[in-house]
Amino acid sequence: MKRGDVIEVEITGFAFGGKGIAKIDTEQGQYVIFVLNTYPGQLVQARIAKKRKKHAECKLIKVLRDSSDAVDLGYQPISGAPYIKLPIERQRELKESSTLEQYRRIGGIQNINELFDEFISSPIDFNYRNKMEYSFSSIRQVLETGEEEDDAFALGFKTRGTWWKVENLDKENGLFDKDFETKLIEIRKFLEATGLNAWHPPKKHGFFRHLVVRKSFDQDQLLINLVTSSQGLEQFDRKSFSAFMQSLLGGRLAGLQHTVNDDVSDRAKIENGNNQLLFGEPIILEKLLGLHFEISMESFFQTNPLSAERLYAKAIAYAQENNDLSNKVLMDLFCGTGTIGQIMASQIEGVKVIGVDIVPEAIEDARKNAERNQVKNIEFYAADVGKFLFEYPNYVGQIDTIILDPPRAGIAPKTLKKVIALGANEIVYISCNPATQARDAMDLAAAGYKMTKISLVDQFPHTAHIEAVAKFVKESE
Repeated sequence: MKRGDVIEVEITGFAFGGKGIAKIDTEQGQYVIFVLNTYPGQLVQARIAKKRKKHAECKLIKVLRDSSDAVDLGYQPISGAPYIKLPIERQRELKESSTLEQYRRIGGIQNINELFDEFISSPIDFNYRNKMEYSFSSIRQVLETGEEEDDAFALGFKTRGTWWKVENLDKENGLFDKDFETKLIEIRKFLEATGLNAWHPPKKHGFFRHLVVRKSFDQDQLLINLVTSSQGLEQFDRKSFSAFMQSLLGGRLAGLQHTVNDDVSDRAKIENGNNQLLFGEPIILEKLLGLHFEISMESFFQTNPLSAERLYAKAIAYAQENNDLSNKVLMDLFCGTGTIGQIMASQIEGVKVIGVDIVPEAIEDARKNAERNQVKNIEFYAADVGKFLFEYPNYVGQIDTIILDPPRAGIAPKTLKKVIALGANEIVYISCNPATQARDAMDLAAAGYKMTKISLVDQFPHTAHIEAVAKFVKESE
């Protein structure tokens, strides 16, 4: 076998990160094949992406035969939900066992099963996302035949493993708002009727590029952003489009925006172009554990807010367990828009919360939300977490508890050393990537912080993603 070869294998095991495992007998022993986004019981066709002496990593081309556990629920299959046919109980089993193994293998925590607290499921298993980004393309992947159609008008999701082909979303996929996705066909037909072309990714020309939708579960409203290029802009009737969307969605449409983005990179972000509000407001409001948070199109916010409530409740429970935080200082590092810090400040009487994040816009949103929620015992700082101590040395030795919620890459070693230097009694570490948390757990242990509890949180059913919240306590010297 060599890189680029296409092979057929039966998946018999499962590894962290959504990698199905197949094994091939050779003269030198068993050769291990990892295929991303597969699960036991499937017979799959895959392409070898990386080949090593004892294993190969492959990309899934297609499922030739599904597992006997699989159940077709009638959703349109998309690459973003590879496990949607697998019963949720089976998904949880695979996620729990493969994730805990990371703490044993990477973190050296051999008693992880004793420390394991609970697996926290999402309150709803379907239609749980509050944000979805759909792509336009003039190259359409025809699901029925598997053929590629050029000079088309497609609106939906990119075909697995490609950046140029899009599959029309003709019915709901089970992840986002059902009512909106059943109306996406009408939106596609309206925009196609304008005579303006969908974006052609290889040629970098065309008009329609992305449709981004955010949802408030609390208000049951939608904030929508249509992203186009400027090619043919004078032919696009914004008023007509706005009137159509208002008629189609009625009172559910909180706001409609149009972003003109000529950046050839495939990104839908507003800062890459000029944005205009066509209707309503540029924000929606979401509610988490009794507090309201203002969300703009570019705000970072938990994608599954109902599950995030359970995640934050567990983090608060860990912070308060055997620890009276009244009149003490709690620091929320990598705080983003300050959701968990504000929730803790509002629920723990007498505590003072310090929120730190390097993104000024996020801190600005955090301050607005704190004012909206009338949370006064919290302060936010736009600063690099690693440099915070140098800029505000008065906090050295004053922090009782730290909440850590770093990005997926985890914490840079130098930054973690500075976090440790704060000398907090306890650290509650929220992670969207348990593999990096397991790595950081080794450094925390070396610095005298012992993991005492850990829970897994399923924020993204039907995907390989899993989050974790762990409690670390500083051992007595």
